[in-house]
Amino acid sequence: MCAAAYTSGRSPRRGGVTVPPEPARDAARTRLENGSERPRHDPARLPMINVDAASFLVIVAVGATAALIAELIRPRLLVPVVVLEIALGIVVGPDLADIARPDDFIEFFSNLGLGLLFFFAGYEIDFERIRGTPLELALVGWLISLVLAYAIGGLLVLAGVVISTLFVGSAMATTAIGTLMPILKDAGELRSRFGTYLLAAGAMGEFAPILLITLLFSTKNAASEAGILLAFILVAVLAAVISVRSVGRTFELFNRSLETSGQLAIRVAMVLVFALVALATDLGLDLLLGGFVAGIIVRLTLRGREVRTFESKLTAVGYGFFIPFFFVVSGMSLNLDALVDDPVRFLELPMFTALFLVVRGVPAMLIYRRVLDLRDRAALAIFTATELPLVVAITTIAVSEGHMEEVTAAALVGAAVLSTAIYPLLALGLRRGRLALDPADG
Repeated sequence: MCAAAYTSGRSPRRGGVTVPPEPARDAARTRLENGSERPRHDPARLPMINVDAASFLVIVAVGATAALIAELIRPRLLVPVVVLEIALGIVVGPDLADIARPDDFIEFFSNLGLGLLFFFAGYEIDFERIRGTPLELALVGWLISLVLAYAIGGLLVLAGVVISTLFVGSAMATTAIGTLMPILKDAGELRSRFGTYLLAAGAMGEFAPILLITLLFSTKNAASEAGILLAFILVAVLAAVISVRSVGRTFELFNRSLETSGQLAIRVAMVLVFALVALATDLGLDLLLGGFVAGIIVRLTLRGREVRTFESKLTAVGYGFFIPFFFVVSGMSLNLDALVDDPVRFLELPMFTALFLVVRGVPAMLIYRRVLDLRDRAALAIFTATELPLVVAITTIAVSEGHMEEVTAAALVGAAVLSTAIYPLLALGLRRGRLALDPADG
């Protein structure tokens, strides 16, 4: 469906304006080409803008439906809304109902949602709280996970199951802390001592892979990429310093605007997010890095201030509209036929789901022995094996560059969806009744 397009039709009148006959328009075009007349509005020269409005509407409706279902079943079953968004995206997508298909315009909104998702991941990380032992253990655990993931990826390459150790291994060494945040918040785990270790492990499982994607998956040489990354970090640090120093003078102004139609604080936050995303993209870095760093900067800027109103409005913008686009489109883009048509390849789905737990869970069981008991270590292992956004991002890059088959990407994304649907429920079950015994941290 074409919602907005410029055409050069032959109707004598269009929109109440008389259209000159063909010879007159030809003469005018000749004058323009000769430079004797300045062009004002030549429809024939404007690009065609195609928007599939029907698919756009379906995606918005799917996002609302997923939220409705999640709320209706919440008393009996806690299912993350992102799982429902992906599942419904599969249903309405080309492989099943085929009532919606992603186009360039929809993909653009999906990328905006991805950038905002990682903004919230960066914003939710309180580095003051997780520094010290939690962050040190998280780093050691992630490095062990990375070695384990690449070892398993190498074995899968030798077995002919996958074609890239780097991409498959990197996808398995992630944690969807941004996806887990609303679940942990609803369960009251964010302020517990256990929650501190989980936040540190999740932050490392999300931030470190983003840097890995930026450095290893670039088409530039390592030295050039490192220089570009350093330049981006310097710009980000400068933005953080300016923000922190100026917020004291402007905080009341921003706060007042939250009760008006101006919404200055929200607009400034969006400028920062998309400025860093644009900078990262222009430098050849991944947009995930821009969104994530923007979240960290906003967190540092607002540290120690009352920001509940700001957070609620920002959450409404992100999770209410843009972020669902990313997850619904991810479901629509999942190549379900590639899995269903080959029963042997379909077995990759449970295989990767189990490997997520091995890669992220085994290090957690080993290195947290001195700070957590067995039951809490098991819960931490299961929580950190929850993966989704980075798996989608990494597989998308891998398929586009020919380093991964579509069936492997579908299996990895499907496994990530299963991990998000199953693992948090299992981990919360292990933590049931222990929150009252776990002292608040910070």
